[in-house]
Amino acid sequence: MQKIFTFSFLLLFVFKTACAQNPVISIAQWPSSTTSFTYPVLVTNCGDSRKFVVQRTGAIYIVDSAGNKLTTPFLNISSIITSTQNEQGLLGLAFDPDYATNGNFYVYYTATPAGGSSGDNTLAGYHVSANPNIADASSGHVLYHVNDPYWNHNGGNLVFGPDGYLYISMGDGGSGGDPGNRAQNKTLFLGKIHRIDVHDTSYSIPSTNPFYGSATYNQTIWDYGVRNPWRCNFDPITHDFWIADVGQNTYEEIDFEPAGNTGGINYGWHCREGLHTYSSGAGDCNGTVGLTDPIFEYAHSGG
Repeated sequence: MQKIFTFSFLLLFVFKTACAQNPVISIAQWPSSTTSFTYPVLVTNCGDSRKFVVQRTGAIYIVDSAGNKLTTPFLNISSIITSTQNEQGLLGLAFDPDYATNGNFYVYYTATPAGGSSGDNTLAGYHVSANPNIADASSGHVLYHVNDPYWNHNGGNLVFGPDGYLYISMGDGGSGGDPGNRAQNKTLFLGKIHRIDVHDTSYSIPSTNPFYGSATYNQTIWDYGVRNPWRCNFDPITHDFWIADVGQNTYEEIDFEPAGNTGGINYGWHCREGLHTYSSGAGDCNGTVGLTDPIFEYAHSGG
């Protein structure tokens, strides 16, 4: 049975004072308390006053500037995705920086492959229709898909960086403890943050990627050693990169990458969970050598 949530967003308004005091933060309910969504996992925008709410079950709805949810979904791909488990489904949405002129946007979802039992992590592109509030569902095209051995830890965040490239977060493949040591294996897609240059129906690899031109490592990798980087984003002013990585049993962590970094950062999973040793197995980890600790962690004991 699907759970129906009343979706009330908290809008944060930050007002900087002339004397550089701490910002004042207030909250407001948005949209109205009577507006409902099914498994909402993301709210984003395309550069105008509309908000796009992504439902894990496959639909994207628009909420207009007055707080009204439009009746017809912007896009509904529930028929082609797999959302049986609670970490599966439509997980990410990002609009091209030139969306106002080219109408391109990208989604990340899980889909069960033929004969498979888990799911493929899939990146696909779409185009808006002549109606700006409805996408052209027939324009969908898969840029790539990565087989996932388990149903959980899919990541799914999509965000365009200040460099114009698309950053894709992908979980370690699931189960618990990363049994395949995928996050530390730079030949694999899983357990990584990827960076690509998308061109509507295709993509290329930026020459400034840390493993560009490598005959051994996956060239789309930007960072690695992540478990399930559920949400990531760039600070719109400083261009710093913030990564929220879901922990295993004890600690959640926030990773930080300052603006201008050249990638190739190893955030430590599954050698480290937060600031703590998780695995020291031979061949998997080498203590803390070459690992970057999170900027913040918190324990599950705190809720």
